[in-house]
Amino acid sequence: MVSTAFSKFLRAAIGCASLVSLAAVASEGPRLQTAPVNSHDVASLQNGAKLFVNYCLNCHTAGYMRYNRLKDLDLTEAQIKDNLVLTGVKVGELMQVAMDRKDAKEWFGVAPPDLTVAARSRSSAAGSGADWIYSYLRGFYRDPSRPTGWNNLVYANVGMPHVLWQLSGQAQLHEEMFESEHAASAALIATKGIAQLEEMHTTKDGKTTEHFVLKTLTPGTGTLSQLEYDKAVTDIVNYMAYMAEPARLERRQIGIYVLLLLGVLFLLVFVLKQSYWKTVH
Repeated sequence: MVSTAFSKFLRAAIGCASLVSLAAVASEGPRLQTAPVNSHDVASLQNGAKLFVNYCLNCHTAGYMRYNRLKDLDLTEAQIKDNLVLTGVKVGELMQVAMDRKDAKEWFGVAPPDLTVAARSRSSAAGSGADWIYSYLRGFYRDPSRPTGWNNLVYANVGMPHVLWQLSGQAQLHEEMFESEHAASAALIATKGIAQLEEMHTTKDGKTTEHFVLKTLTPGTGTLSQLEYDKAVTDIVNYMAYMAEPARLERRQIGIYVLLLLGVLFLLVFVLKQSYWKTVH
């Protein structure tokens, strides 16, 4: 009976802690989704590179990445030139765009940022940079009040339009109001997609009322199903994570070799020490 009571208490404590932590995260910003990236999935990286070049490299640059580095993804120079170099530059050149930054600032209010290391620079306590980009690309919804006609649940009032909207369809924002934080947090836990919980206060007749608004997205219908679109976004994020640190796999492999070498050296030094102290004693 004691163990049963303790287990109930433990489950209740974990539930309360989850509600508190989720409410705290929600008050700071949207809940990010974990990006299912896999740096060993070459097919995903290749498709991500193709989508990145076709949809992202029109406005954004990747000025610290060269096209020929894509050979690491099992692509030949001819494949890179024929399928990924769309501006007529040489394969050894950087991934730049023709749009001038001054013109971009005049047209959009701010020049589109370089995306070479975006998957690393966006890392925060809420999640990794890959998680942020993955959630951001899945967080667009129609908003007629915005100049571009689009808004984003992860990055509110973003100036970037939803360039992948034909693939994903036009999602709509859904808002649900709750009077208690407990009910709102429970609803937040029950949602599977991107969601944001906002605390709001209204004042009427000198009395302030607190309520909570849960924001979620109703997906639209595009050329891809929701599952296919999530896979496409995963491929883009997978490639951007690779692009942010192309030598990551090689560096890890070298690290393993170094650790193995140090292990062998440790054994040799240990045997030498045993032999030396044996003569001393």
